[in-house]
Amino acid sequence: MTPAAAPRERLRVAIQRSGRLAAPSRDLLASCGLTWRESRDKLFCYGESLAVDLLLVRDDDIPGLIADGVCDLGIVGRNVVVEHDLARAAAHPDESLTELRELGWGRCRLDIAIDAGERWQSPAQLAGQRIATSYPCIVGAWLAEHEVEADVVTLSGSVEIAPRLGQADVVCDLVSSGATLAANNLTPVATLLHSEAVVVGPSHALEESRGDLADLLLRRMDGALRLKETRLLMLRSPRADLSVVLNHLPEGHEPTVTAVDSAAGGVQDEVSVQMLCHGAVSWQRLEELKRAGARQVMVLPVEGMLA
Repeated sequence: MTPAAAPRERLRVAIQRSGRLAAPSRDLLASCGLTWRESRDKLFCYGESLAVDLLLVRDDDIPGLIADGVCDLGIVGRNVVVEHDLARAAAHPDESLTELRELGWGRCRLDIAIDAGERWQSPAQLAGQRIATSYPCIVGAWLAEHEVEADVVTLSGSVEIAPRLGQADVVCDLVSSGATLAANNLTPVATLLHSEAVVVGPSHALEESRGDLADLLLRRMDGALRLKETRLLMLRSPRADLSVVLNHLPEGHEPTVTAVDSAAGGVQDEVSVQMLCHGAVSWQRLEELKRAGARQVMVLPVEGMLA
């Protein structure tokens, strides 16, 4: 009898090898304090600072690697995860993935797009038409939900040119700015899915050692994402204008107000204000603070923070 393989203790994370999610995924993991030693083929990265290894693959392969237990977590677009789950639902109903975190980047929509000269009224007008897409399961589920019978034409790329090539009547494709659709005389009319980069894992709990590592990594991601959007606002204000200045502060943590001592040792009629802000601080906001009486207004990035 062949002995059972020893349980894997190192956490394995799958990310896109190349593409628009590749660099942000590696940057996020690096900001969590992870360092790696890359293999010669640059497909596997051995974790040095933590027992967390990276597998660099095609984004379409990430959900399957997690469902099959090859990897424990993945960073991928929600559109890829939903298509995977729908494709495997009939044969493997218990293998749907769990979305653990929204990452806030890589945002796009999966839209039905029709000829720009046509008028859109309802999904019913798609009956009998050919719909070109790279997401046949999502489109099929949407058509079934609206009780529309149409032919779904599966294409792996260049979906937007399918009507011009005579392969389809309408398309369903990922849309960011909409410029590609417009260039092909198409206009989006219905959104099937809002997508962005997400962290996904299996529906079942990981074994204890890998589960602990996954929890640690997710906590670090939470901190890194919060820190990325955090700015330190610093300014000085006359005491007489402080209440007005405070009313113009952006959203954030409770500000810290400190008296400013003069070089001669006395207390000036001025205070220093520091505040951690959520998100970017606009020039308009800075100008409002200046008009309210603030001076020496500065916005600084936050490189690290412990509560």
